[in-house]
Amino acid sequence: MNVVGWRLRVDWRASVSLVGSVLKWLAVPLVFPLLVGLYYGEGVVTFLVTIAVTATVGWLLERLDPDPDMGAREGFLMVALTWLAVSIVGSLPYLVAGNGLLVVETFPYLVVESGPSTLSTPVNALFESMSGFTTTGATVMGDISFETHSRAVMMWRQQTQWLGGMGIVVLAVAILPELSVGGAQLMDTEAPGPGIQKLTPRIAETARALWRAYLGITALEMLLLYGLHVAGGVLGTPLAPEMTLYNAVAHGFTTMATGGFSPEARSIEAFSAVVQWVIIPFMVAAGTNFALFWHALNGEPRRFLEDAEFRFYVGVLGVLSAVLTVLLFVGPGIATTPEQVGPVAGNFESAARHAIFQVVSIITTTGYASMDFNTWSAGAQYLLLVGMFVGGSAGSTGGAIKIVRWYVILKSLKRELFTTVHPEAVRPVRIGGRAVDERALRGIYVFTLLYLVIFFVATFLVFVDAERAGGPALNLLESMSAVAATLGNVGPGFQLVGPMNSYLPFPPTTKLLMVALMWIGRLEILPVLVLLTPAYWRS
Repeated sequence: MNVVGWRLRVDWRASVSLVGSVLKWLAVPLVFPLLVGLYYGEGVVTFLVTIAVTATVGWLLERLDPDPDMGAREGFLMVALTWLAVSIVGSLPYLVAGNGLLVVETFPYLVVESGPSTLSTPVNALFESMSGFTTTGATVMGDISFETHSRAVMMWRQQTQWLGGMGIVVLAVAILPELSVGGAQLMDTEAPGPGIQKLTPRIAETARALWRAYLGITALEMLLLYGLHVAGGVLGTPLAPEMTLYNAVAHGFTTMATGGFSPEARSIEAFSAVVQWVIIPFMVAAGTNFALFWHALNGEPRRFLEDAEFRFYVGVLGVLSAVLTVLLFVGPGIATTPEQVGPVAGNFESAARHAIFQVVSIITTTGYASMDFNTWSAGAQYLLLVGMFVGGSAGSTGGAIKIVRWYVILKSLKRELFTTVHPEAVRPVRIGGRAVDERALRGIYVFTLLYLVIFFVATFLVFVDAERAGGPALNLLESMSAVAATLGNVGPGFQLVGPMNSYLPFPPTTKLLMVALMWIGRLEILPVLVLLTPAYWRS
């Protein structure tokens, strides 16, 4: 195809056709919130409409190229468009429900939520959907309650994060035969961190192995959370009175996805101290390379201790948790709601629990909150701000820069100091005894620099646009944390965008910028930015 005198080198029809295949199958997980709606008698039409539209649009796009031939360029386009397309389709339940469409008065089971909500506008619905699929956890849902939103819609909100956690394309590679060829490149493009480890001879089997581990740990957390509720009822002790089956499933979805959405307005603060302690190890697991769980299940649990990245990850969590525990124990941070368990300052258990919970939540980019950390000291808040840039392990569901990149950067800095003194020395950077390729090392530096440049530019744009559009008057911490939280897929920021607040006050243009930040942040920037270069399309 010739365009303005040059040849288009990307088969966009093949890419769009494969996006259609993914959308067509997205109708299947939409059945779960439909069943929830049938059980509770609300929001059924919302999901009947969404399933019909999703399957139809997917089938039509799939017809563009019945036999797609995918190369590297088509893979980049397919992955980027898939995440954009599923987020657009995923916003349909919010739009249908929020606008009270298709209300059927004759049949109570078919009644959709009536009346407008904060998700009734396309920009807000897209923001919420993109935040869900990218496991960001930032919300514009002003009123998080079952009085305003049906349980079916709220469960879909939770489920979008679980689908996006391990990766939409990784799931597609696992179940769609047409993606088995070129699946390794697709998974590398989508997977968080620098590359994905091939666990089995066939890449589709690797994708299925990762999803089995993901599903198994998710199910275990759901059982434990609901088990606390049941055990408390049997023993007559309030172990987890608010952790109903619905809440157990909802939080299982968003913990392992490092998503952070909750059907409770006060996030994990709404639950007992026991529940908070139980969730912590699952957040740690969610930020761990899932390949390690696969090895453990295959009789190699020692891989955890041998893995340099995992040891560094646990060490960073431990050090920052210890520092924050001290800051909370000696400083301000008093419980402000009856749901919280006692004061923080002067109470070691409470200080340690909230410190460990929030450090793990922020570093793994889960975004849950065990209390409103807007009430903490400036030092404690800035420590969490630093944690927003750390991220989980490569091959985990966590976002941000990733712990392995920081580990490699520190190792390379140590090498530079050594070679400054010994210029004749040849000393490769090693991880776990294996030398890091110099090209991979340059890639890590380029990604980290690009991430920070986008962060500073976006912080300026958010600050200026909010003032230009008559939005909220922001200070530097609010702007920085809002951008760090969306670009790093963390979720909550500080003050205006704190854990008990929302992104609703921002003008539509700022929200669209944040949608773009969530999108490129989830795909680790380069797969999206490469589409903007002329060389990608014509060279």
